[in-house]
Amino acid sequence: MSRLADYFIVIGYDHDKDRNGSSEGRIIQRFPETDWESCPFTQSIELFCRPIGWTLSAQRQPPEFFVAVLTDIDADRHYLSVLTFSESVAISPTKSDDGDSEEDSAVTIHSLMYSPKCLVLVSRLDYFETFKNCLGIIYTAYVDKLDVQLEALVGNILGCVQVPPPGGPQVRFSIGAGDRQALQPPVSGTVPSSHSATALLFQQLGIQNVLTLFCAALTDHKILFHSQSYSRLTDACQAINILQYPLKYSYVYVPILPAPLYEVLNTPTPFIAGVHSSLADDTADLVDVIVVDLDGGSVHIPECVNLPTLPEPMVSRAKKALTMIDISSISTCTWSEMVMNADLLMADYAFPPPSPKKPPSLEQKDKEIRAIFIRFFAELLTGYRSCLTVIRIHPEPFITFHKANFLGHRGMVDAEFVVRVLEGMGFGTFVAERGNPYRACDIFDEVYANIHDQLTVESADPDKVMEHIKDLAKQLHTNESPNPQPYVQKVPKPTEGAYNRIHQTPFPILDSENVHKILREGIEKQNINKIPLRPHQVRIVPMGTPITALVDRQRIVDNNARRLEVLRNCINFVFDNKISDARIIFPAVLRALKSRVARLALTQELSYHIRSNRAVLEHQQFDLVVKLLNCCLQNDSSMDENGVAAAILPLATTFYRRLCTGIIQFAYTCVQEHAVWQNMQFWEAAFYLDVQKQIQQLYAPHFEENHVGDKRDSFQSSPTHKNSELNVSKNCNGQSVTQEKRSSYRAREMGALEIAAEQLRTWPTLSEEKKAEMISNEESTVYSQAIHYANRMVYMRVPLETQKTMKALSPDWESTSNSNIASSLADSESIDAESGYDEMEICDVGASVIKFVTRFVDKVCNDSRVTQEHIKSLHQMIPGVVAMHIETLEAVNRESKRLPPIQKPKILKPTLLPGEEVVIDGLRVYLLPDGREEGLGGNMGGPTLLPAEGAISLTNYRIIFKGTPCDPLACEQIVIRSFPISTLTKEKLVKLQYTPHIDQLPKEGLQLRACIFQLMKIAFDEEVSPDDVEAFRKLSTKYRSPTNVFMTFAFSGQAVPQPSAMLKPIEKNASLKNFAKKTIMRTARKAGIAKQKAPKRKYVLPTPPMSRRSMSPRSSAGSDSESDRPASEALDDLSIIDEGEFGRSWLSDPKVIEKLMERPGYQDYIRQGFGDPSDGTVRGKSTEQFRVSTINSNFSVSKSYPALLVVPANFPDDSIRKFARTHRQYRFPVVTWRHPRTKALLLRASGFHGRGLMGMLKSDPTTGTSTGEISATLHQERYFSCIVSATPNSTKSYKPSYSDSLTSLDSLMLSGVQDILPETPEVVRRSHPATGSMRNINNPKSSLKAAFSRIGSIREKPRGNSNSATLDHLSPALHQNGGVNDRADLLHTSVQGLKRVALYVLGEKTQMKGIKVESFPKCDFIPVDFYEVRHVKASFKKLMRACVPSAPLTQETGFLKLVEESEWLLQVQNIMQLAGATVDLLDVQGSSVMICLEDGWDCTTQVVSVSQLLLDPYYRTIEGFKCLVEKEWLSFGHRFTHRSNQTVANQASGFAPMFLQFLDVVHQIHHQFPLSFEFNQFFLRFIAYHYVSNRFRTFMMDNEYERVEAGWLIDDRRSSKINHDQSDLDGGFVPRYQQSNQGLSIWDYIEKHHRKSTVFMNFLYSPTDQDSVLRPYSNLSNLRIWDFYLTEDLAHGPAYEIETTNKEIQISEEEKTDSSGQPLLRKMVNGCYDNVSIQLPNVFRQMLLELHKLETDLGHFQQKWKTVWDRLELPTGQRETIHRNFSFNTQIVKSHGRSIHKRSTLEILVKGKMLGEAAKMFSQPHRFEKYTYTTPAYCDYCGQVLWGLLKTGMHCTDCGYNCHEKCLSHVPKNCTKLKLVPDSSNSSANVSRSSDTSTLKSEELPVDTGPTYATYTPTTTNTEQSCLHKGYLYKRGALLKGWKQRWFVLDATKHQLRYYDSEEDTNCKGFIELFDVQSVQPIRNVQGAPKKSDENAFFELKTNRRIYNFLAADSKTAQTWIDRIHSFI
Repeated sequence: MSRLADYFIVIGYDHDKDRNGSSEGRIIQRFPETDWESCPFTQSIELFCRPIGWTLSAQRQPPEFFVAVLTDIDADRHYLSVLTFSESVAISPTKSDDGDSEEDSAVTIHSLMYSPKCLVLVSRLDYFETFKNCLGIIYTAYVDKLDVQLEALVGNILGCVQVPPPGGPQVRFSIGAGDRQALQPPVSGTVPSSHSATALLFQQLGIQNVLTLFCAALTDHKILFHSQSYSRLTDACQAINILQYPLKYSYVYVPILPAPLYEVLNTPTPFIAGVHSSLADDTADLVDVIVVDLDGGSVHIPECVNLPTLPEPMVSRAKKALTMIDISSISTCTWSEMVMNADLLMADYAFPPPSPKKPPSLEQKDKEIRAIFIRFFAELLTGYRSCLTVIRIHPEPFITFHKANFLGHRGMVDAEFVVRVLEGMGFGTFVAERGNPYRACDIFDEVYANIHDQLTVESADPDKVMEHIKDLAKQLHTNESPNPQPYVQKVPKPTEGAYNRIHQTPFPILDSENVHKILREGIEKQNINKIPLRPHQVRIVPMGTPITALVDRQRIVDNNARRLEVLRNCINFVFDNKISDARIIFPAVLRALKSRVARLALTQELSYHIRSNRAVLEHQQFDLVVKLLNCCLQNDSSMDENGVAAAILPLATTFYRRLCTGIIQFAYTCVQEHAVWQNMQFWEAAFYLDVQKQIQQLYAPHFEENHVGDKRDSFQSSPTHKNSELNVSKNCNGQSVTQEKRSSYRAREMGALEIAAEQLRTWPTLSEEKKAEMISNEESTVYSQAIHYANRMVYMRVPLETQKTMKALSPDWESTSNSNIASSLADSESIDAESGYDEMEICDVGASVIKFVTRFVDKVCNDSRVTQEHIKSLHQMIPGVVAMHIETLEAVNRESKRLPPIQKPKILKPTLLPGEEVVIDGLRVYLLPDGREEGLGGNMGGPTLLPAEGAISLTNYRIIFKGTPCDPLACEQIVIRSFPISTLTKEKLVKLQYTPHIDQLPKEGLQLRACIFQLMKIAFDEEVSPDDVEAFRKLSTKYRSPTNVFMTFAFSGQAVPQPSAMLKPIEKNASLKNFAKKTIMRTARKAGIAKQKAPKRKYVLPTPPMSRRSMSPRSSAGSDSESDRPASEALDDLSIIDEGEFGRSWLSDPKVIEKLMERPGYQDYIRQGFGDPSDGTVRGKSTEQFRVSTINSNFSVSKSYPALLVVPANFPDDSIRKFARTHRQYRFPVVTWRHPRTKALLLRASGFHGRGLMGMLKSDPTTGTSTGEISATLHQERYFSCIVSATPNSTKSYKPSYSDSLTSLDSLMLSGVQDILPETPEVVRRSHPATGSMRNINNPKSSLKAAFSRIGSIREKPRGNSNSATLDHLSPALHQNGGVNDRADLLHTSVQGLKRVALYVLGEKTQMKGIKVESFPKCDFIPVDFYEVRHVKASFKKLMRACVPSAPLTQETGFLKLVEESEWLLQVQNIMQLAGATVDLLDVQGSSVMICLEDGWDCTTQVVSVSQLLLDPYYRTIEGFKCLVEKEWLSFGHRFTHRSNQTVANQASGFAPMFLQFLDVVHQIHHQFPLSFEFNQFFLRFIAYHYVSNRFRTFMMDNEYERVEAGWLIDDRRSSKINHDQSDLDGGFVPRYQQSNQGLSIWDYIEKHHRKSTVFMNFLYSPTDQDSVLRPYSNLSNLRIWDFYLTEDLAHGPAYEIETTNKEIQISEEEKTDSSGQPLLRKMVNGCYDNVSIQLPNVFRQMLLELHKLETDLGHFQQKWKTVWDRLELPTGQRETIHRNFSFNTQIVKSHGRSIHKRSTLEILVKGKMLGEAAKMFSQPHRFEKYTYTTPAYCDYCGQVLWGLLKTGMHCTDCGYNCHEKCLSHVPKNCTKLKLVPDSSNSSANVSRSSDTSTLKSEELPVDTGPTYATYTPTTTNTEQSCLHKGYLYKRGALLKGWKQRWFVLDATKHQLRYYDSEEDTNCKGFIELFDVQSVQPIRNVQGAPKKSDENAFFELKTNRRIYNFLAADSKTAQTWIDRIHSFI
């Protein structure tokens, strides 16, 4: 029995502390005046009586009642029931002394004010309704002046009303005011009473919000309620608390928080609190608090709070049940406001059932809701009792919960919600209170026991769900109201309006003596008449469904039967010492160990062999067992949720091997490097499990003797051991009972909980001696296990090599180095046992272990209530154990290193090239698998080639791995992986995980990535010392980055270079003799040359880096150009060259000219008819328009240009020098190719220099600044004029047909018919007249519209769609007889100046702006988009990660997705499109083309080279391709050394594969036109491999100037030594690097092999049957990923090293013989192992090889294969009679291809010429909104289906474009903003033009009669309606704080403030989300404001992220903007 209330308090307003109507509360009286011993009085109660403060009121307030909750220091809750009423106070307001007026006070003071007074009852019970009645009676007696004493009422409440405990009878009482009251305790005290609180909370917030709060409370988040009602705050907090039953909320719980205590909310601990709504504004500062508005029904979750999701399927069942509550009887009238409306499921009924007459009560709903949540917890915690671990039974039970076991069996390891709940304090209290197996049970225990069966029934019959919920709700109702007959209470209430009486006396002061007298009498009376109470009925708690029964055992057995059989056989082989048999099936066992059941079965099988005294193992047995244990631990997590580590623990301390006499090594020394041993929770759980087994053994015999037939075991149907599926029962010594005994015992085995329950039941009946004995036995059990586990932890934590620190064992070891030199010398020093660490560091290892073990002992022993003496002895024991173990391990470590090494495969010597030398001999390593699937077996099939064991060697040319697979089934094959050292791009240390097939876990790993798409992931063997590893890394870095190119293998392979000559720069006029000699030579060369000017003019050669950066408009954008190039000795020591330095020696020395003209590139000029400078051609001769100029023979104009250049014949050299400065790097336009038919020219140059600063810095030194600039410009204009005059198109000498003109747009529109015809214009005119052909042409305007719709910016779209369109289904709606002339007006408004010209200049957008087009007649400047070098670098890195990933790819990062994200194919497409446009302009239009991009040596070279390859069949031969590369890439100065990072000075710039990209484009063309190339794909791959291999000198140096200095450019090609005596005759050049070995040319190598074999020959080559001009498709769908990026040959390494490949194949074939020694006729070819083209050659190569073999066998003269092949050609006469007849379909396909090709050209031209608004329409973004497609639709981007509720997509509101959300970022910005409007007019099509229209489409509309036309109108109405306000504002930048004028639009639809560059701009530059706006207000005194701006026109807009400053035109406009924005927020 307990008191109803502990204290009664009267609290009033403290007038002494009054300050302007605000004061504090003051306790007037309290009863009793002395504290109860069991319940001290709580201080500061007055704060909680008035939470928002004590203030006076001008009006009398009605009485209020609420309950506040206080928590004392013992975590006991005290309930404050507060009744507040008003008392009148007479006040005479006077002015205070300090001058404060009444206006400053918080309350307006009147003469009559009302002060609050509170009557408070403090109680530990939660009978809120009874407290309300009692206080109401006291107030009624006071206000109505009842004839009762208030002292008697108070005394009776405090002393005469006693409340029985839960389960007691109903109490009926009266407090003496004529009242009758009843108080009913609940049946169970552990089940909280809610009345209607939870239903009220759902009514206020809704289902989803309450579930969110429920999740937040369980996962320890902070929750704050606010409301106008204090009672609602208390009810809401109480409801959240009750919903957590059976868990208890253990953190801060303050339902009503007073304002003075508001700082409590800043506590770091979780809480549930409530505040009045007047304080809600202050919650914005609480960044991690979930704020709940009870009145508004909203929940605000901060961004920093991440709530886990409730687990399925429990939450789904709960939601469904909450929606279905009482569907049959709910009344929509009563419950219409309730979110969990039961009429939801009846809303669609045609005939809904009638509403019930009596709607269910709110209290009934409350119980049903609570029933749902109780079932939720029962389902969530199903099986928890099986995971309880009994540690102590006597004197008090101590039971823990095995969290890992529960999560593992339930499959909830990754369920964040469950993990956090189990780790919370509430669940800890739950285990402590409900873990006891012998106690009183409540509702949850019954529900938990039956929930599994109920769910099984409900799955078959869903109607049972509500039936079970209602049954449980009835139990909850009975628990609160057990009496079926309610007692009618009588409670006096005040008369209506009594509180508002005018003359109401204050509440009287009570007589204290009278109150205490009544209180004492009541207490004495209660002591005499004690009510007998029934004791709580305790019983054994039902076990419920065992957790092991939740797993489908049959399915597990079926899936693992075969695995377990293989596992058992392997273990038997190991212990039978059949090591070879065990190794054969070992890979299968390792794969099987990925299964949890297999890992547990392994531990069980090993334990059986321990029982057979087979713990002593041989060395090979020991290694295999250790490998199995490591594999088990590797596949498990550190949580050990499956119990594998706990099962391995006794095994690791049992298996051992003998190292020598007296020294043994246990298995635990080899399994220490796993994270589980560092997890303290694992050790605690394992310790508690073993203690439980000892407790079971302690009490089991006695229990079996007396209780074998007891029926209580029905509560537990299976053992509670965590591994009851595969149980291994061991004692403390790690030994197991036999299987037969365990099987016979299991039938009678009782669980630990049941044993504990029986012991607790019999405990009171035992004698004191017996009790003491039991306590002592349990104490000894726990203590002995603590000693045992202390030793185990020492074993597992002290490393074998005690010199290593514990950090070395940490799983977090990882190298983050990304550079070539991955770590410094200090970081990689080897660990020396003698000098690396001193004794203090060794002791630190022991100290760390001691600290870890001591912490464990303290935790488990204190929890298990071990005596302090035992704990102290353990602390004294641990240091000694650690010291002894360290000493023992030193001997073990020493002897283990003396073991004979395991027999390992022999290190295979790699096959080397001539001149290749080994730098580091083979280091034994493992080649590990990377992210590629090839060679791994598994899903790809074939043998498991990786991992492989072998050796890695470093030579002066390559890094080579050669070894054999670790898989025994594939170990006979040889695995080779190699790459040139020069291709190494990245080296880093990697963290290695356990890898199958490798016996010992490697400790170090190195990842080497090469730019030829090769990756080596290697792990060094233990025999390799760290010094060797470091030496390998240093030397590989050294050979990767030589000082200069002459230290590479191309030059040093056969001869050692002279270092002194390499590093010594040329000195100008090094000696007097040199100076005199050069002066004489210059004088002698003046004969026949115009008189030289007296002063020596100096010409500035390549621009210095600093000026380059400042002058180039692209340099600021981070372009990769000369500005980022490191200093080069070959370029920078002659930055300014005296023209007389080399004189005019090249002009006067025909020998040098003759030598140069022998180069393949210059031979091409002669082939094209440009002339020969050595033939004495006079410059002024008019028969030839061009000449080969020697102006750059001494590289005085441009060092990066070749010595000989093709320029117009009538343009003087002096003028060239003057205008060359207008181009970057002085790379002025030169002719590189001429069309043989149209005579159009292809020119190349670098980008233009801008005017202004460039003109001032680059002026002619002989004239003024302005004069020099004008002079250079005039010369430039004249040069362009010469080019134009040399183009036949300009003089009308070439007259193409109407369909050949590109710029007239006719050819592109009519290409559908044109391309069916032959190419010759005259044939077109003859066979197809214009009138006839026009009839068969699809509407040209529609074609143009389709072309327009695909034009887009390359940089704005990640995928290219410009050529992806097919032939449109066109409508005849437009002009049916429209001809060429009728189409001129279609583009008149958008295309300006697109007319036929003689010269097209394709350049950069930024450089075309300042060009005066009128100064260049018949020239057109077309800005084009292209990818800069930095883009190529980034793309290549991503491509390498996609093609050669370092780790297996996931579904989220698939191969194709990574390739797409790399944008590599987009860049290939861009090059093909630019080259295609050049081809059409040259071939169809007959106009010349000049390419002027970047510095003229990267993208320019790519486009020019591809264009010539497409135009000229000569370049598609091997000899022609050689000429093309020599001319365009080598002579014109592509920077191979810089781009390929060939020297150490270029390493920082990054690898830029510009030449590889060109080869990829050639590969794409070759793939589409396989009959047009003489060389095959291997030829391209060979060059792609060797242009970075540094084996050949060809692709070295940055330009021809450097090659001349190197001395190999003009030497005899067959000579290996330069004649230094002739150095002066070679133009005054002295070779800077004097080498005895001049290197080998790749062309000589190719020519040699091409003569000997067919390795480079394309047998499909048919030059006569193909078109001379190729027009490939450039659609992304037509492009393919080059197999050079994907394939490798593990049999012999890269096939591009032809010598080593042939030798390896020969060795392999010699070894493959049968038993008789004969070669095997059967050959197994594996795709990733063998080179299929070599092993399975095509029929032509096979027949030629056969013919060669027959000639050898017959002794005949062996003919060259080329001779034989040429003789196979058909006879001439017969060949002429064969004609190929094209089918109509073939002609259509061909026509379509040419049409698309020409459309691409049109897009480039039109897009470059678009001006103003017409240009913006090509990049108009869409306005996407989410859209649900109710009918099947398709994504306009990827073509996949869009349909269904789960397949919502994005729909453009302007043009109707549909796409997936995932495709949104890739959609091109080409919104049409056009809407189809039907028009009844039958006249003609009406095309509306506006600035918004970007594309025009034509569609057919079916109409009954007459032709149909479509009318298009721009959809501007939506935009205008959504635009609330717009205008110009100045916006202050965030970075540099500058003010810029922008056009702002306030969008009402999207709730955004968007801004544009101007009013006409349609591309949004940015936007501000209005829902993020916090405030907008005017500001003044803005710093840095524009001059003459209105001070009042500034305003500030504050968002969650930043503050924006704006400036309007005037203050009125600013205020208008502020008002409009305010209307939104």
